[in-house]
Amino acid sequence: MRLQVSKPDFMKSWQTAERVTSTKSTISSLSGILCRVDDTSVILEATDLKTSIKCIATGVNIEESGEAILPVKIVGELFKKAPTETFTVSVKEGKGIIFAGRNTYRFSTYPVEEFPHLPSADNAQFFCTAKAEKLSQILSEGTVASTLGEEFPKYLGAALLELKESELRVVSTDGRRLSLSKALLDDYGETEKMLLPLAGLKELLRQLSSLEADKPVRILHDNTLAYFQMGDVEFSIRKIESSFPNYEKILNPQSTTTLTVSRNALTEALERVDVVVKDHSRMVILKLSPNGDLRMIGRAPEIGEAEEILDAQIDGEPLLIAFNVSYLLDGLKALHSENVYVTFNGPEGQMSMLRPGGNDFLYMLMPIKLNESELAYERNEEE
Repeated sequence: MRLQVSKPDFMKSWQTAERVTSTKSTISSLSGILCRVDDTSVILEATDLKTSIKCIATGVNIEESGEAILPVKIVGELFKKAPTETFTVSVKEGKGIIFAGRNTYRFSTYPVEEFPHLPSADNAQFFCTAKAEKLSQILSEGTVASTLGEEFPKYLGAALLELKESELRVVSTDGRRLSLSKALLDDYGETEKMLLPLAGLKELLRQLSSLEADKPVRILHDNTLAYFQMGDVEFSIRKIESSFPNYEKILNPQSTTTLTVSRNALTEALERVDVVVKDHSRMVILKLSPNGDLRMIGRAPEIGEAEEILDAQIDGEPLLIAFNVSYLLDGLKALHSENVYVTFNGPEGQMSMLRPGGNDFLYMLMPIKLNESELAYERNEEE
């Protein structure tokens, strides 16, 4: 195998594949990128066994076909730090050489037969096609209630992708909160759903961030995998075999108080409160006064206290309610909107965060129950 490489273009392809390699596996070949070279193309393959990627490399001229597993830790760093804009890569019988100007770098490769065979979407079922920007939005909004590292029940560290006729939904929950985002599609298959791990979806989001907003992403699936085809890149995620809770029965709660406020202003205010409470309870108390203002209070014994006041549109009943400030911030930061509309169902009912004037985003969160002494203290403070 021998290639002439144009560094700026090739590194884009290399880094796309590099992000999927595994640095913790005991299988050494997973820490490398399989480079397959034929007479017409160079294909880079990488996997951590849960996610996989295939991409056609750009910025290369083929001098000799072949294949090799190039170790990311050494070869990738040499590619990045090569002193010339073009260089030559040659591999023969497990030994590789990089020629960059007058400089030479030698390295060993991994045995090609140790690299797992990557799946193909050739026989997969069509799911839908979505524009990169819209898919990125509903993934970032819809996965916010999932938690990395949670493995039981399996759905806690995952998100549901559900196709209902022309509507694609992304839903996640960790038992304390739920997030849902959806988009209408022009190109879609039969009603279907699949549960995918959060780690894989986060890597998909990184892949989507490098695409143009209107780039079409074609989604397919089979019994074990979901495939995302993005031009010269095919990214796959292994499905999770588990059921997802019936979330639809809680989607239309009653409301006693509503709040409309600037998303940025509320986010910044809560971040300041969090400075005080983040090493304590992370609890923020909200006081909502109809035709008045929104007050946010955070207290940490022996540390300090923060109180923020925001102008807001508040309708319904007065309300005193508490939340985990970190969970509130998660929902606000995920939401793509200038303002946020929030409904409350009394001091112990669930809160719903929505995009004003739309029903394509929902973030639901249960409050923290205030004890009698806390309630009495807040009432005395008001007096």
